[in-house]
Amino acid sequence: MTTENRFNLIDEPWIPIVDVGLVSLRQVFSHADYRALGGNPVQKIALTKLLLAIAQSACTPDDDDDWAVLGAEGLAQKCLEYLNRWHGRFYLYGEKPFLQMPGLDASILNEKEMSSVSIGYNYYPSLPSENNTILTQSNFIRDLDLSERAIFIITQMNMSLRSSAIIKALKGREKISCASSGPSVGSGSGYVHSFLIGLNLLETLWMNMLTREKIEQATQWVGGLGTPPWEQSLQSQNCENAQKLKSSYMGCLVGMSRFMLLEESKVFLAEGVKYPTYKDGWFEPSVSADMTTKDIKPLLLSVHKKPWRELTALLSFVNATSQKGYECMQIRQGFERLKTRKNQIGIWSGGLKVTYSMKDQKCKEDDDFVESLVMLPAPNEITGSGSTWFGNLSIEMKNLEDIATKLANAVYFCSKREIRDSKERDKRADSIKKQAQNLFWQLCEKRFQDLAIHAGQAEEVALLRKIFADFVHKAYDSYCPNDSARQLDAWAKNRPNLSNYLKNPNKEAA
Repeated sequence: MTTENRFNLIDEPWIPIVDVGLVSLRQVFSHADYRALGGNPVQKIALTKLLLAIAQSACTPDDDDDWAVLGAEGLAQKCLEYLNRWHGRFYLYGEKPFLQMPGLDASILNEKEMSSVSIGYNYYPSLPSENNTILTQSNFIRDLDLSERAIFIITQMNMSLRSSAIIKALKGREKISCASSGPSVGSGSGYVHSFLIGLNLLETLWMNMLTREKIEQATQWVGGLGTPPWEQSLQSQNCENAQKLKSSYMGCLVGMSRFMLLEESKVFLAEGVKYPTYKDGWFEPSVSADMTTKDIKPLLLSVHKKPWRELTALLSFVNATSQKGYECMQIRQGFERLKTRKNQIGIWSGGLKVTYSMKDQKCKEDDDFVESLVMLPAPNEITGSGSTWFGNLSIEMKNLEDIATKLANAVYFCSKREIRDSKERDKRADSIKKQAQNLFWQLCEKRFQDLAIHAGQAEEVALLRKIFADFVHKAYDSYCPNDSARQLDAWAKNRPNLSNYLKNPNKEAA
């Protein structure tokens, strides 16, 4: 294998940017007009973590005052200086390939195991697996170009899936029967990650930085900030540098959960640094978790309940009397130091829903990428003295859940009346009910942004309630036909009555 240095990530375009295309690391920190990262949710999470790792390595503020003085522009300048200083460590191929282990080949892998594998679906969810049935052109196996290979390396550092196949154990240690999932995925169905969103990408990175003070206060990072893997090499899972990475905040950003080495069309893979879980009190700041119970309970992904429906839980800290909800350190600490901000702020949440089966994590059936972005009023309007925004939004969200339940019950009983003489009647009715609810929430998602902005305005909320009520009836009519006399009878008797919901905006529905 050649050791020629080529494809430097600082200079070559590989990072997807919305409305722009692929750009280099240098361009990311040189252009304030880049709005946001592109790609799928897994790629967005992995790239955000990498960019934050560069930012934290370049200039971690001491405290919130230091952070405020730095600003987005100051951060960009510091990062450009840092990239220039470490330019030689960002080559995808070469003597010191980025986030890879030179020499990771058959000579140090267990002899009876395969030495390398192609990059396929089990490692890169955007691609088909080798044994897929070919239905469309997108199902054909293809080689990744250099930009895609760079993103593949980045995603595997934190977002690798649990696997019992092909992942190799290094010589000199006990053979592993199954490689653990990356810390950003977890061992179950996948975590929900959340980040603050600013007016542009640089502001987003600045808003999500942690200060040394916050890092030192966090009990899970006894090693403090830590050192990024490209500044120091890792030799094994248990080497000194690996242990330092695992105990530091840098391990949350660039986890090295897979040891890898790219070839032209293959990749050598071995289980990398193995992280503790939330059961051990360890979690990433972007992961939402309920810490009010004895055991930490992380917020898991569901394709049927998009993250925007958990918004009030994520922002429960706004209400001083609230003791429940999923707290996200990334979101909370951002709001705490942006209380006086007069510009809008957004919350992006997402991840990959996976299925745990036979020791492996895979994407099956209805598993999919999940994400949502909600722009909120300026923080000073949310957290300011006398603000009713959070209380009103909580009421409206509860009302939406209530009318969704009414819809589900109505569709269920209407379907039972319409489906006669069937042993599968209850089961079919339950399935139709869930489909109707899913349609309702899909329709609501399109207008929830308006509710998030205008939750404190009674007139706007009254108009939105009419729209959401129409969504209930649209979903009901879509799954409860009224063509025949029997259908019409069932449809009329069970059609949801939302008269109470349409009264008194910002008050509990009767």
